[in-house]
Amino acid sequence: MYKNICSCDICNHKLCTKKVSIFSSLSPEQLAKVANLIIHKEYQKGDLIVMEGESMDSLVIINEGQVKAFRNTQDGREQILYIFSEGDFFGERNLLRDQASTYNVKALEKTHVCLIHKRDFQVLVKDFPDIALKVMEELCQRLDRLEHTVETMGTGTVEARVSSVLLEFADKYGKAHPKGIMIELPLSREGIAHYIGLTRETVSRKMSMLQDEGILEMLGNKKVLLLDRAALERNLE
Repeated sequence: MYKNICSCDICNHKLCTKKVSIFSSLSPEQLAKVANLIIHKEYQKGDLIVMEGESMDSLVIINEGQVKAFRNTQDGREQILYIFSEGDFFGERNLLRDQASTYNVKALEKTHVCLIHKRDFQVLVKDFPDIALKVMEELCQRLDRLEHTVETMGTGTVEARVSSVLLEFADKYGKAHPKGIMIELPLSREGIAHYIGLTRETVSRKMSMLQDEGILEMLGNKKVLLLDRAALERNLE
């Protein structure tokens, strides 16, 4: 699972501990202690980082890049559960009890991760209880998002599903633009379809309709300029 590992103190990439919410309550000195426990790993686009059912022994922090967590359905389709990007982490449930991974994780682009071994993480939690509280907060947020996704996929219209995912990406990946919000999409049209339970054709058709309505402007496959956020929010009502 973990190849090409190096110590974080000789890595040229930015210190991941400063990016992660679970370490936000730590002082610079305490962050330095955490950094000493970290090892670094690099993956190329398409590399499988974790396989469903595999035993994990480390907390995995995304330093740079993006990965997707997904399961394969009984009929062979891919269902994307999460998109993890810079500052996100996964594997936390496996550190608090012995549990195999419940999903696959694959790199969407060249990705650098930082690893904290289970044994070291458990010591950190004992020394700094706030870390455990932050992990619980993150898990609650993920559960809320999954519940919202299940509800939207079960009862939401196509407009609601597409609008919901665009708003999610706007909040996480959007940057201010003179005309609205520029969104670097983490997924292709097909990937978005796997994320919200639609076909690629349906996603493409609906995004074209949103463009015709002046709500967004598509700038290639992976970039969207959101012109009217309020219109997307109305689609959720």
